[in-house]
Amino acid sequence: MAECIECGAEVETSEDAEEGEIIECPECGVELEIISVEPLELALAPEEEEDWGE
Repeated sequence: MAECIECGAEVETSEDAEEGEIIECPECGVELEIISVEPLELALAPEEEEDWGE
């Protein structure tokens, strides 16, 4: 379990969660990135930017 940094809700992660994995907060829907597994640490997931065909 971890705390959503956006709304403070508890976010559940699977036991086999890996760094770099993107999960969604069940309360506010924000996407969170797992930046550390031990200890569990979350950050806002980076927004995907359009590459406009480049």
